[in-house]
Amino acid sequence: MSTATATPSTNPLEVSRTPSAQLWRRFRKSTPGKLGAVIVIVFVFLALIAPIIKPYDPTIDRSYTALLLSPSNEHWFGTDNLGRDIATRVLHGARISLQVGVFATLVSMLIGSILGVLSGYYGKWVDNLTGWLSDVLMAFPSILLAIGIVAVAGPGLTNTMLAVSIVQIPTYIRLARAVVLSVREREFVQAADALGASQFRIIFSHVLPNSLTPLIVQASLSIATATIEAAALGFLGLGAQPPAPEWGTMLADAKDYYQTAPWTMIFPGLAILCTVLGFNLLGDGLRDVLDPRANQ
Repeated sequence: MSTATATPSTNPLEVSRTPSAQLWRRFRKSTPGKLGAVIVIVFVFLALIAPIIKPYDPTIDRSYTALLLSPSNEHWFGTDNLGRDIATRVLHGARISLQVGVFATLVSMLIGSILGVLSGYYGKWVDNLTGWLSDVLMAFPSILLAIGIVAVAGPGLTNTMLAVSIVQIPTYIRLARAVVLSVREREFVQAADALGASQFRIIFSHVLPNSLTPLIVQASLSIATATIEAAALGFLGLGAQPPAPEWGTMLADAKDYYQTAPWTMIFPGLAILCTVLGFNLLGDGLRDVLDPRANQ
């Protein structure tokens, strides 16, 4: 007598129901998300291989016999007023802009999210204190506050990253607080509290992980904002100092030549535009993917 043996199901439809497969399927349907991801990946890749593509120093390598040359096969984006290759400086500038954007966003996300989670979970005087802090920071336009911080701390790349991260903290405080106010009332949080779990464990094992979705989306959008603010500080002479190939600094150097040599302004401006557009589109795509109400 033969006995039938059960074999594990390998139905593709069941595999596609896994959370990762569902997220990937949603992302493939998001045209802005795919376009933004491609743009971001291209800029990250170019930033990583910039020393290989153009293996010379973008700050000191110059030719006074090649001043303000128009784009050509030898100089793809032309040269600036000191004979420096603009393509090289744009490629190396991507490293600086991405460094500022990612670092400032991570710092502001970490500090703001923790303060927002504590504010939403504990309430009372903690909520009042963080609310007062965020109100004070948001009372100033972000770029003006960043200018004030850098003016006090001194110009430079490190202080630029610090200033940009500080002005973004209130956004994460308010966002995290709003999410935690709804999460803390859910059944699994109440059950953990009833079972005697410590408040530290409840916050960092239950509340915070279930509040990450809007924070991740906001982080991708914040990188674009940080890129613009860093470029603005560089344009005003408060960001990365010359001869660093920062895009805002390059625009400041090109302002006297926008009529005679417009390429000195066009290509750094396009780099800022494409980077900001890429992260904004990626943020829109992530919002469509991670929002469970997106496809309802």
